[in-house]
Amino acid sequence: MSTVTDGVIDAGATSLLRFATAGSVDDGKSTLVGRLLHDSKSVLADQLEAVEHASRNRGQEAPDLALLTDGLRAEREQGITIDVAYRYFATPRRRFILADTPGHVQYTRNMVTGASTAELAVVLVDARNGVVEQTRRHAAVAALLRVPHVVLAVNKMDLVDYQESVFAAIAEEFTTYAASLGVPEITTIPISALAGDNVVTPSANMDWYGGPTVLEHLETVPVTHDPSADVARFPVQVVIRPQTAEHPDYRGYAGQIASGVLRVGERVKVLPSGATSTIEGIDALGESVDVAWAPQSVTIRLTDDLDISRGDLIAPADAAPAVSQDIEATICHVADRPLVEGQRVLLKHTTRTVKAIVKEIRSRLTLDDLSQHPAPGELVANDIGRIRVRTAEPLPVDAYADSRRTGSFLLIDPSDGTTLTAGMAGTAFAEDAEAARAQQAADDEGWDF
Repeated sequence: MSTVTDGVIDAGATSLLRFATAGSVDDGKSTLVGRLLHDSKSVLADQLEAVEHASRNRGQEAPDLALLTDGLRAEREQGITIDVAYRYFATPRRRFILADTPGHVQYTRNMVTGASTAELAVVLVDARNGVVEQTRRHAAVAALLRVPHVVLAVNKMDLVDYQESVFAAIAEEFTTYAASLGVPEITTIPISALAGDNVVTPSANMDWYGGPTVLEHLETVPVTHDPSADVARFPVQVVIRPQTAEHPDYRGYAGQIASGVLRVGERVKVLPSGATSTIEGIDALGESVDVAWAPQSVTIRLTDDLDISRGDLIAPADAAPAVSQDIEATICHVADRPLVEGQRVLLKHTTRTVKAIVKEIRSRLTLDDLSQHPAPGELVANDIGRIRVRTAEPLPVDAYADSRRTGSFLLIDPSDGTTLTAGMAGTAFAEDAEAARAQQAADDEGWDF
């Protein structure tokens, strides 16, 4: 937990790690997760008994640990993971939130969902098959989502006689590819999830490997982050005006700090209006504090009485993001219905939702070789593409490379609320004030902006 001493933030040791698993069908992701839970003593007795009973009914002598995560009936019947399975477990050294994502190409969008908040991704490879198309696809998605740590787990080493040469060849191919995508840190581990080799305990069959087990790496990977290294961003969730006799003039702006640090006395700017003020006070858990940092939920009080509402963004006056009605972004389309040019949508960015139009679908990414297919006309489920969106109101959007929180957004179908795409903002197009006012006036009359 982070602490403050003499106004200086000490991030301390990170106690929570969010990570996701990914890989091709039958590479053993669910078995790996089950082995992690089982061998780390994170499975309740009744859960293990249910798995053993289900395994016996399927004619298996040993418990099928994959059943610990494949909870849907369709998953058990088909033998594949369909939905993202979230599991929570802990060891004496760290707490974990794990997202076990599907491996089938049909469910690539689910991997985007599971890895969007992950600090680490475990990509599994079958030692018999090596790096395949879906392996490259998952590595590209992890790079696209700016997942800072990637682990290559070469599974089923027991089926290749634990040969070091097999592992070395796969590790070199994957490392070269992932590095070309810009993945900052890659760790490779040979394992057998079924037998338990190098998952929680070191393998007696691979004495040539001297690195950590999967659990040891998860427990020790450095994910401690100093929030003061990031620029502060505070999306307003709700305006608080109790109007009590004790506090007749109280006006506070509540929400969760998305990034960075806020301090009493700091000069800030409110976006999209551009009005400036000074932080008069910060209330956290019913007490006044001098400093607060991400991801704390606090209430900010300003010295000036400004027109601020839900969806506005408070940021340092000298480091505020650009405000624009045009957003260029990379998106992953997650809906079954296609996304087409000219489509009217809702765009949700932090706590604000505005009307928008898909003005242009510039390209579709081919993850096999990372080539761009220009002007595809539409994007279908699981497609990753580059688009330009025009919003009815100006938005303060960061580049996703700078902030995963304030650089991301969702496109929503206005007719039924279906989530269409997950977006990662790139270049924003500047607008002059006159054009912005004209477009806002057009929006007042309908959707033609």
